[in-house]
Amino acid sequence: MDRERDEFEPDDEREEEGSQLPEDLETPPPFFPTDIGREGFAGTPVAVRVEGVYSTEEAGTIHRFVQLEDDSGRVLPISIGPYEAMAIHIALENSSVSRPLTHDLMKTLLDRVDVELDRVVIDDLWNSTYYAKLYIRKGAEEIEVDCRPSDAIALALRTGSGIFVLDSILESYNEGE
Repeated sequence: MDRERDEFEPDDEREEEGSQLPEDLETPPPFFPTDIGREGFAGTPVAVRVEGVYSTEEAGTIHRFVQLEDDSGRVLPISIGPYEAMAIHIALENSSVSRPLTHDLMKTLLDRVDVELDRVVIDDLWNSTYYAKLYIRKGAEEIEVDCRPSDAIALALRTGSGIFVLDSILESYNEGE
């Protein structure tokens, strides 16, 4: 009995044409940053505050960003998506919504499992993309979790946790200003 070939089943004809899977499946696709930290940011985390969430229009496209500032006036604008902008704005305004947003859920989860978000640190920049880490504390144990800066900021605002940026990242951005 003949059956139709499943689209995911190997196709002998295509394999002969040279469209086989790559031999090295460990190699990530070209868009994936394989060398995070290559820009060499290091140094001391500096406390920052969220000055606001802003948007600007350029060539018909709306760009949103969150602006961070330290006590010496150095700023760091970070591009964010519309939902992240809304989540940060709601936290800044101490507003509430009828149903919990993702970051509200995360805060509730942290509270229920009796852990504390100690701080968030924006600690890297690669290919114009910032990276952050959450530092979660359970008793004496500290757990480090990779995170997008926008999510880290939205969660830190909800938990009252400190927001930090490596001094070298602030310096790098403010040198160009």
